[in-house]
Amino acid sequence: MPELFESKVYARRIAAAVEQAAAAGLDGLIIGPGPELAYLSGSWISSHERLTALVIPVSGRPLLVAPEVDAADLGASAVPELDIDVRGWRDGESAHQLAVAALQGQGPVALGSSLTADHVLALQELLGERRTVLATAALKELFMRKDAAEIEQLREASHAIDRVHAQVPGLLRPGRTEAEVAADLEQLILAEHEVVDFIIVGSGPNGANPHHSFSERVLEAGDPVVLDIGGTYGVGYHSDSTRTYVTGGEVDAAPEEFRRLYEVLFRAQEAAVAAVRPGVTAESIDLVARDIITEAGYGEYFSHRTGHGIGLSTHEEPFIMAGNQLVLEEGMAFSVEPGIYLSGRFGARIEDIVAVTAEGRECLTQQQRVLK
Repeated sequence: MPELFESKVYARRIAAAVEQAAAAGLDGLIIGPGPELAYLSGSWISSHERLTALVIPVSGRPLLVAPEVDAADLGASAVPELDIDVRGWRDGESAHQLAVAALQGQGPVALGSSLTADHVLALQELLGERRTVLATAALKELFMRKDAAEIEQLREASHAIDRVHAQVPGLLRPGRTEAEVAADLEQLILAEHEVVDFIIVGSGPNGANPHHSFSERVLEAGDPVVLDIGGTYGVGYHSDSTRTYVTGGEVDAAPEEFRRLYEVLFRAQEAAVAAVRPGVTAESIDLVARDIITEAGYGEYFSHRTGHGIGLSTHEEPFIMAGNQLVLEEGMAFSVEPGIYLSGRFGARIEDIVAVTAEGRECLTQQQRVLK
């Protein structure tokens, strides 16, 4: 990634991770490449089958174990400016042994969620009877409560994807395929982001599949199109936004029931966004959208949760769903994206990224939601 926060930001995060680990009764954390390592060090290093791990003991200096062949990549992170021991290793050495040796005591150890099974099993064998847990539990509080700089990254990423959506109506012309539209979107997303994360172009019946990608289906005049796109921006924060369009902008040519259910969906999504504020539960936001959709007779066609957290991962906590009693706090950011899907016919989804503020909420994505 071309950008970094100041090194003191990562130092503060490591200190907070130590505090969380100690409070959980852990001896420390072993974090592999991925969003967790990037959050703590600014490094997006990838060492493939070789182990790279940031070992954070609750007492003592953190250790970063990395293959010597990949060590140069650490220079693009905050690692050189942090109080971290860096230990390069060569093929034939036991990187797993180096990692485990950095954790004193016999207490439980948290393993990062990005560590692959081969590394997890090797570490568990060396840890012996010491209990291992998922590091997500110790880190999720830090990930969920984003500071002003993180919210600004998400805001800028959201504005970037807004600029892409603003160009979508001109791409949705009768006679074009979903794949052709997706190819154009890839270039538009790259012009505003570092990386393309995903592209969904679901026209007609394909829009009834929430996780459709794109196909060779030819768009027809009046076809509803569910278009969900996202990319990686700046320090590594993600954009994610869904809008539903009508091919050719011929809204009156779209099926009557589609136009009717879109009005229901619009009201549900708008009400759910308006309900976001500190002190309410994640479940309550889901219920606002779900109740409106259910009362209109489409409840069984809303088949997924209302939202997910977003940050250095596209999907992270908090999850806006039934049963989640998590109380929302300032600094949390997540999607609000109810959808209605009629199998074999069409679908519709509206998604915005919302940040919880001290007084209520800020909708980070701003592209209009009126059907067009």
